[in-house]
Amino acid sequence: MSLQSVCMYSDVYLVCLTHALSTEREEVMGLLIGEVDSSKVLHISSVVLLCRSDKQADRVEISPEQQMDASIKAEQLSKELNRPMRVVGWYHSHPHITVWPSHVDVRTQFNYQQMDAGFVGIIFSVFNEDKVTKQNRIEVTCFQSQDFNSQVEVPLEVVPSTSISVPCLDALITIPYILLQEEGEAYDRVTNEDQDLLTRIHNAAVYTKSVSHVLEAITVPLTHNLETRLRNNKMDIQRLQREKEALTQRLMELQQKNASRSQSHEDLINLMD
Repeated sequence: MSLQSVCMYSDVYLVCLTHALSTEREEVMGLLIGEVDSSKVLHISSVVLLCRSDKQADRVEISPEQQMDASIKAEQLSKELNRPMRVVGWYHSHPHITVWPSHVDVRTQFNYQQMDAGFVGIIFSVFNEDKVTKQNRIEVTCFQSQDFNSQVEVPLEVVPSTSISVPCLDALITIPYILLQEEGEAYDRVTNEDQDLLTRIHNAAVYTKSVSHVLEAITVPLTHNLETRLRNNKMDIQRLQREKEALTQRLMELQQKNASRSQSHEDLINLMD
């Protein structure tokens, strides 16, 4: 199946980009959930963040268990929305490197397309400094593989959404938990009772530093952002409530005027009779 284009809702884009910016040392990854319409346009409406079993700077891997968990979540979302949702793609980050897929990415994508021809890959290139402006820039590309060695770019459109959907909000707030889980598992792998005291102290210090970084760089800004959104939402609710009261009052006045006119018209008819 040849896709015409891909539409990603802005709340999904927010989750993916936040995840991509969570670390500049290794790549992160996740699976995309959505549906394909009759015009062969892929609509991405949710995302499943994945925990990395092996953090590497140049590649990511998705286990069969993670794919199964994502499929289960897609089925649950299908029931909630009453729409045929499924896992339609994957995304990962390219920190400090170009947005274009590597030969490993192309091969991985081609393997996915053997199971689902409509499957897509999306790459977020982050922490790249623009040589002219000297500012970090973010690039995004969506692609499919033609074979094991070549790929084709698929047009990607970010569609505005008025709010963050519940599935995307759930995914957003799990980012710190996933990062902390990854750090904990990494710490457990390198720690054992046979190590000398200095090695254990060093490992514990590195783990503490990593946890502190997650709290400082991810948890605190994310909490601040969500609190700001909550405060703005409360202000919007108050504004809409005032508008509702004003419109209700206006409606009552119009109803009273109409009632008075109807009564006057009836009185006039009675007089004529």
